[in-house]
Amino acid sequence: MIPDRSPCRDNIAARPVAPYSGGMGAHPAWSNRIVDELGALLGDRVSTSSAVRAHHGKDVSYHAGHDPDVVVFPHTTDEVAAVVTLCARHGVPVVPYGTGTSLEGHIAALYGGVCIDLGQMNRILRVDTEDMDVTVEPGVTRKQLNQHLHDTGLFFPIDPGADASLGGMAATRASGTNAVRYGTMRENVLALTVVLADGRVIRTARRARKSAAGYDLTRLFVGSEGTLGVITEVTLRLYGIPEAISAAVCAFPTIDDAVNTVILTIQSGVPVARIELLDELTVGAVNAYSGLDYAVAPTLFFEFHGTEAGVAEQAETVQAIAADFGAGDFRWTTKTEERTKLWQARHDAYYATLALAPGKQGIATDVCVPISRLAECIAETRKDLEASSIVAPLVGHVGDGNFHLIYLIDPDDADEVAEAKRLNERMVMRALAMDGTCTGEHGIGYGKLDFLQAEHGEAVSVMRLLKQALDPDNIMNPGKVVRV
Repeated sequence: MIPDRSPCRDNIAARPVAPYSGGMGAHPAWSNRIVDELGALLGDRVSTSSAVRAHHGKDVSYHAGHDPDVVVFPHTTDEVAAVVTLCARHGVPVVPYGTGTSLEGHIAALYGGVCIDLGQMNRILRVDTEDMDVTVEPGVTRKQLNQHLHDTGLFFPIDPGADASLGGMAATRASGTNAVRYGTMRENVLALTVVLADGRVIRTARRARKSAAGYDLTRLFVGSEGTLGVITEVTLRLYGIPEAISAAVCAFPTIDDAVNTVILTIQSGVPVARIELLDELTVGAVNAYSGLDYAVAPTLFFEFHGTEAGVAEQAETVQAIAADFGAGDFRWTTKTEERTKLWQARHDAYYATLALAPGKQGIATDVCVPISRLAECIAETRKDLEASSIVAPLVGHVGDGNFHLIYLIDPDDADEVAEAKRLNERMVMRALAMDGTCTGEHGIGYGKLDFLQAEHGEAVSVMRLLKQALDPDNIMNPGKVVRV
């Protein structure tokens, strides 16, 4: 049962932000002084331009943006440490910034302060082909890394769709379409270099593939969303490029049939690399946007990695499973250009669905449940949609129980906004009731603070203690993840 009223009813996204007692906005006299000191550290890599500040205060989500007072562009860990030390001395908030592709208001400078844009720290510091790992600066993007690795026979598989920075992906514990086989950033970050709130620099681990030495600080900072420190180096696990890759598309009579195919595929031990679900509304939108001709029905996109024989065997096994659930034509290919077109269409699904309702905005949601409850969770969610006037296409990384709705609304229509929030709350609380999570990959930011409390309860107080221990003055991305 979904509770009639949850602690999430008054989502923080709708609340006014209280003034910050230590920020530059509250102490204009500090502002010029700090900008001067930052200029002495970084020269012309300091900006108070209104356009630059606005760009750095808003991510790609519907959440309201909040501009920082100043934006800086460091080139080294030492420069980041110097900036953070300066901010700590004056009690000024620090907000790390990667590429701005986050989805829960992570980069909004809720209390002003200094935004640290890490985009110019974009060097690939070391590639070890024998140990299959790499160390990069935080501004390196996933596409940049894979292009650099192209001739090594290795690749980095985590693919959230956007060409996000690897530092930002680590900070938000990103995943994406390949997570069913390769895991998330949690499983693929081996070590981090982090600047703490007082300016100290730590390295969380060595490069060994396993260790029992002390607390697992790497996992503490992966997913911390800039609230505990600024990530300035990331060491990542790499994988061999598969000998063969094939992709397949298959339509089903119902969503339940598609999801049950996914469940049986996973339970059968098929090492599928990606399984993506699109409902009929999304398929129609993708066809129109990307020039495709898929059947307008609930559809699964698959990708298989391995040897030529192994890939063929995987595809044949899944084809047989899909047939048992009434699947139509099972179209699969090993041609690179066809696979690229398919996955580009999947990654463009958000923009394709926006085209269904020109002038409206998309609110992207994100829940994840145990795979055995996935069909039930989606079915109950679709019942809510059928009883509502809101149009909401569905996509999902269903191989790991993660799915998204995109509520198409007029942001100036208070009734539509309220209805989207009501539907989203019901979906999240339903996922929690099924022992799922309020976010499979988007993170908490400031948009899901109350949902985190509903999910973790008293454990949030332990998170708060960790935050207070590492950032006693609450200057690191304040107002995100936990309230202090």
